[in-house]
Amino acid sequence: MRRETTEVLIVGGGPCGLMLANELGRRGVRAILIDQKATTAFSPQANATQARSMEHFRRLGFADEIRAMGLPDDHPTDISYFTRLTAYELGRVSLPSAGEARKLIKTMGGSWSAAELPHRVSQKFVEAVLYRHAKACPSIELAFSSRAVAVDDTGDGVTAKVEPAAGGPTRLIEAQYLIGTDGPRSLVRRHLGIEYTGNGGADRDFMGGRMLALYLRSPAFYQVCPHPRSWMYCTFNAERRALLISVDGKGEFVFHTQVRPDEDPSSVDDAKALDMFRQAMGATIPVEILSRDFWLAGRALVADRFRAGRMFLGGDAVHLFTPTGGMGYNTAIEDAVNLGWKLAAVLKKQAPEALLDSYEAERRPVALRNTGFARTFADSIGLYRPSPALETEGRAGESSRRRAGDYLAAHARAEFNIPGFTLGARYDGSPVIADDPAPSPPDTPNAYVPTGKPGGRVPHVWLPDGRSLFDCFGFEWTLLCLGDPAPHASAFLAAATAAGLDLKVITLDDEEARDLCESDLVLIRPDQIVAWRHIANSAVDAASVLARAVGWVKGALPVSGCE
Repeated sequence: MRRETTEVLIVGGGPCGLMLANELGRRGVRAILIDQKATTAFSPQANATQARSMEHFRRLGFADEIRAMGLPDDHPTDISYFTRLTAYELGRVSLPSAGEARKLIKTMGGSWSAAELPHRVSQKFVEAVLYRHAKACPSIELAFSSRAVAVDDTGDGVTAKVEPAAGGPTRLIEAQYLIGTDGPRSLVRRHLGIEYTGNGGADRDFMGGRMLALYLRSPAFYQVCPHPRSWMYCTFNAERRALLISVDGKGEFVFHTQVRPDEDPSSVDDAKALDMFRQAMGATIPVEILSRDFWLAGRALVADRFRAGRMFLGGDAVHLFTPTGGMGYNTAIEDAVNLGWKLAAVLKKQAPEALLDSYEAERRPVALRNTGFARTFADSIGLYRPSPALETEGRAGESSRRRAGDYLAAHARAEFNIPGFTLGARYDGSPVIADDPAPSPPDTPNAYVPTGKPGGRVPHVWLPDGRSLFDCFGFEWTLLCLGDPAPHASAFLAAATAAGLDLKVITLDDEEARDLCESDLVLIRPDQIVAWRHIANSAVDAASVLARAVGWVKGALPVSGCE
């Protein structure tokens, strides 16, 4: 058995694990990521990258690379509803293409004031980019085709036995911390004895039970489908509820359909799967199946704990979504961002071990919030049933289709125009977020209220020179001065130097930013969350502010490092 040491061991190479490897690698933390797959995902899986995830990709420098992947630059990203894909169109919600999004973002304000708009791109493409950039970090080892068979917390570290898929010597890896991002059947979560709680399933006409997923190639679809192109095509009829998502805009799609109670999943072979697709299509066309699998819709589950000792959990290992709203993979990305900077700060002795307690305190409430919103969307689409007249000719059919179209279009606007869902999550009550008397804004999926109140994403503005405010931030800590920076800036810089923290001071004369932040001085964390803001006419103790933000008890002595 080969014995090795590292600082962090990541078990699981999906979006959460790969994003965590990038966060740690950019900070020079030594980490080994293991995953039993030979490479990143082949099948599309998640298909929507929300604006907040794109902002994090922008922070890491590869948002443009991801936006260039997936659909062609001019491909519509509409969500459209049909009785069948070659029959009646019921409703449509139009959304900007990737090319349009690049132009629109600089003109948008209010709820959609952001550095990036969402992007319709399959997870398989995102994982490939995350892998490539993590692999370029000298401190990161990506060990795919490897399987963790046992993990243990020794009290002062963790160990894992890792077997290569192709055979060879077992590796015994010793690390200071272990992160389980190994999916719903997580070895790490089971080892820790942590359970999910919540809704394990739901009885719905759609998005509530066993689902078939087909990754297929059919360029002929565009010749046969009589309707304008979309990103997502949804069928709504009494025989076959389904959705078809464009993967590359050239002929690759992912098809999801509910397996009805009278259908046995074990009897679904390629021929039966193609028949299900034909029912949704309303016609027979040439189709090549690239992969197929089953998954369970209707779940809204969150783990009871996100940490035990030196082991942490993230991604599907701690929260399982019905994918309405597209927030499962995006929530996993933010898990990695939140935990990444905290692990690095503790390992570099810039913060105490107590900082790591804030991971669960911050991320578990967000997981409960997000799974709840996703469940609401699933109820909206899944409990709405087709009327018997929907596909008939005549007045009753026309009336039925009009009602269904109105409802489905309204549902799509609610499910896919979700700035509050993706930008409005907050860490109120976190031990490392400063107290602030202002009320938090309403938390709704379809409206985001920018606020400088500590605990939320810093308000975004476009600066007069065309830059995003977010592009001005440091990679670690940022002090945003929206008034006269003296003498506070020098005090914060001195306190940060004493603590070993990397702090960038930005001085801006921007009325909009000051109005949104409602302060002249704002401390911003590495994850672009407001940690503290100056309340008018109150004293400022820079050392105490930083001490609270990195996990020292409230009222601790000035920060001086963790030696």
